[in-house]
Amino acid sequence: MISSTSRLLSLEQAEELCMRAAIGCGASRETARSLARSAVAAEAEGMPDLGLAHFIDYLDALKAGRMKGDIEPEISRPAPAVIFSDAHGGAAHAGFDRAFGDLVEIARQFGLSLFSQRGAYTCGALGYFTARLADEGLVAFAATNGPALLAGSGGRSRVFCTNPIAFAAPQTGGPPLLIDQASSATAFVSIRKAAAEGRTLPPGWALDSDGNPTTNAKAALNGALLAFGGARGANIALMVEVLAAGLSGANWSLDAPSFNKGSESPGSGLFVLAVAPALFSPDFGDRMKDQLRRLAGEHGVHIPGLAKGDARARARREGISIPDTIVAAIEACC
Repeated sequence: MISSTSRLLSLEQAEELCMRAAIGCGASRETARSLARSAVAAEAEGMPDLGLAHFIDYLDALKAGRMKGDIEPEISRPAPAVIFSDAHGGAAHAGFDRAFGDLVEIARQFGLSLFSQRGAYTCGALGYFTARLADEGLVAFAATNGPALLAGSGGRSRVFCTNPIAFAAPQTGGPPLLIDQASSATAFVSIRKAAAEGRTLPPGWALDSDGNPTTNAKAALNGALLAFGGARGANIALMVEVLAAGLSGANWSLDAPSFNKGSESPGSGLFVLAVAPALFSPDFGDRMKDQLRRLAGEHGVHIPGLAKGDARARARREGISIPDTIVAAIEACC
């Protein structure tokens, strides 16, 4: 049942609404379409914090100039299997969308392809990029950085972003395996939401501004997030930093302007690797299906991504329920 304080939209209606709002805030049609599709995809997969609520962050960034809505990404081919994008302060999704068809065809031809990008606004749900490649039958890995939010191993100040990684692999007849996780113990949007709702945080998630462990969400907003698993998670954050920012020439997280205030782009980096499994194992999709079924059925293993796939299919049939406050905020920009 749809709440009286929510509105039911089809995926097409939600994309159209978001596109009109982004264009109203200065985005080109290409950028508006890329942003809208990514936000609606997150909403459809049951991730509202990274869906239309996060799309409002995009609109604010467009209005403030942190995201350059009318800038076209500059795409080049420095090597046969490598695509490089300079976003020039624009949306992370626009460069990827422009290169996507070539990225898929290169992987099928050479066995793998690599997309590297610098100078973009932060990209929201990273699994969006790998899932799209898995839908084309490819195995994909992605990494991205942004403004510093996370303390490094042994440190107490912000040096890395949440620096997520994402991985996707297709299976025959079902949604892909999809792993999308931050290097931090939780995502920044979860801290921000907890602070807005007055909730406390679990121990081990954050430090306050003095570098002391805290469960106070508001104090955490002024402090630093902690990596999952201690030094192991912090090492992954460092690895991501090298792949996303080091290789592309993007801003290191320490040097990246804020994503939610000011008028400067964070200048984030993005790294995406795609592999064509059919060149090595023609029956890869069937083997993945059998293995995932065995893990889940015989051994009780949770397979990440399957629930998102089911949610996406349900959203295509039934639409998505969006709080009126979020719809109103987006409509105000149209």
